[in-house]
Amino acid sequence: MEATSDIRPWDELIPDILGLIFVKLSLDERLNVIPRVCPSWNSAVKGPYSWREIDINHDWSSSYEPHQIECLVQMLIARSSGSLRKLNVYGLQTEKIFTFIVENAGGSLQNLGLPRCNLNDFIVEQITEKFSMISILDLSYCMKISISAIETIGKNCKHLEVFCRKMHPSDTPVEADENAEAFTIASTMPKLKHLEMSYNRINNDGVKKILSSCPNLEFLDLRGCWDVELDDMNVNENFPNLQILGPQVLGYYEMEDSLDSSDSELEYDLSDEEGIDELEFRVYEEEVIDGWN
Repeated sequence: MEATSDIRPWDELIPDILGLIFVKLSLDERLNVIPRVCPSWNSAVKGPYSWREIDINHDWSSSYEPHQIECLVQMLIARSSGSLRKLNVYGLQTEKIFTFIVENAGGSLQNLGLPRCNLNDFIVEQITEKFSMISILDLSYCMKISISAIETIGKNCKHLEVFCRKMHPSDTPVEADENAEAFTIASTMPKLKHLEMSYNRINNDGVKKILSSCPNLEFLDLRGCWDVELDDMNVNENFPNLQILGPQVLGYYEMEDSLDSSDSELEYDLSDEEGIDELEFRVYEEEVIDGWN
């Protein structure tokens, strides 16, 4: 008589369990590999547990037209059914997609990254009012955000522990008020543990204000902040548990390295698999473009 096994086949796992496993996979695997394995996996990967985390980084976004990325974001947020915990998307451009995110992402969002997105102060106010419970926020390379928006973030997001406000050397406006963002961050975000301000307009006064106002700070990125002189502040002696990166920049400042969100785990190369373009566009056309137009 054949012995029975207590090991359950993967294709017989309940969809919720499969979804919790699939969410650990890359965006490409969830979109283009898992659905082709078997019908039960195809059904499970379209469920909300597979899309509690959505990470669309610079490499992916730069490979397609903005409207295609926005359609993809709409489809994946709809799949999450209000269970979204993390959303990181590079380069969104239209007010329509930001409104969609606010209205459909749900109230469970904890980690939000919108680097190089076409945000303005009004949109930032809408986003931070809706997602006031976020603890991680990345608004790096967003050029249209003013000091008023930074203040709004601090007032609305009381639990913020990680704030990324990196700039690229070519984007940093010379006429920007030195320390303006630093003083605003210091006065409104006292719970910060991690702050990235590379290539921002800041000097020693701004750094001192941040360090005195954010006692829990563990990491501070000051790369390219050339007016900062750390030797004058005895940082190592006064803040032994604080890790500071910069202000010197070691090696060539790579554009792609600077654009990736600091906590992004998505790795994707379009050259890895021949024909992947056609496969992805088929996903967009069948499930996104036709469904959202």
